[in-house]
Amino acid sequence: MLISIVIPCYYSEKTIQKVVELTIQEFHAHKKYQCEFVLVNDGSTDGTFEKIKELAKKYPFVHGVNLIRNFGQHNALMAALHYTKGDYVLGMDDDMQTHPSQIFKLVEKIQEGYDLVYGHYGKRKNSSLKNLSSKLNEVSSRILLGRPKEITSSNFWIITKKVAEETRKYDSYNPYIDGIFYRITHNIGNVEVEHHKREVGASNYTLHKLIHLWLAYWNYSVIPLRISSVAGGIAAGVGFLMAVITAIRKIVDPSLVIGWASMMCVTMVFAGMILMCLGIVGEYLGKIILTLNHTPQFIVRETINVSEQREEI
Repeated sequence: MLISIVIPCYYSEKTIQKVVELTIQEFHAHKKYQCEFVLVNDGSTDGTFEKIKELAKKYPFVHGVNLIRNFGQHNALMAALHYTKGDYVLGMDDDMQTHPSQIFKLVEKIQEGYDLVYGHYGKRKNSSLKNLSSKLNEVSSRILLGRPKEITSSNFWIITKKVAEETRKYDSYNPYIDGIFYRITHNIGNVEVEHHKREVGASNYTLHKLIHLWLAYWNYSVIPLRISSVAGGIAAGVGFLMAVITAIRKIVDPSLVIGWASMMCVTMVFAGMILMCLGIVGEYLGKIILTLNHTPQFIVRETINVSEQREEI
């Protein structure tokens, strides 16, 4: 049985060799499985792709893909999926936090009949910002993407070949891997794995990148539009009620002075809500325009150990 391991690489020249070679050791201990690697250099300008070339030269089952610029982790994963051939496809990171020693926990779990299995971290070893964003993602993915309540997602996952084939069909410029998975299947499992400490450097996810990733959820849900509609309806109802109350008070007490300050506050609140709703609509329109303009999901500069390549997806 062949397992394809896909790894997006971003400034990982000091760790990627160790990730690959420790993974190979794990497969040597499980003789009935074979592995292949698809390592995608996502625009790193250090020696990451040189290290991938060295690994590809040493191991014929290591395939390298070099993107023309940085497209983002999920775009790099989509690029990798176009070069996999395995019965299962396993996604992991390049920094040793998703440790090779935990791979076969996922492999054994998916053989219980699941389409998708996530590694669930008992204790995360991330920064406070990353842990906070993970909690936000858990809530958002359940509300916006329909993630089953009992399932915890992570960047350590394994899918069947069928799910990989269906995922590859998605060609929008701004993919979110988990959102695509939830559209394909709800036959999802969890297995607890150890989350290891990052061995080199710090997370490349800045606050700006985390917000951009969160906004990718909107590609898979119209719930923000519905929220803005409900908020607008509530605001209109409250405004009408306030107008009625004000009119009644004026009739009861003609000497009542209607305050300019309170009126301005109400105006500011409703104007803010209008702008918020327009911003949500504008976000959707912007994504539509970028999709209609055929903004590329990724562009491949070169490949190593790959017989057939797709230059642009």
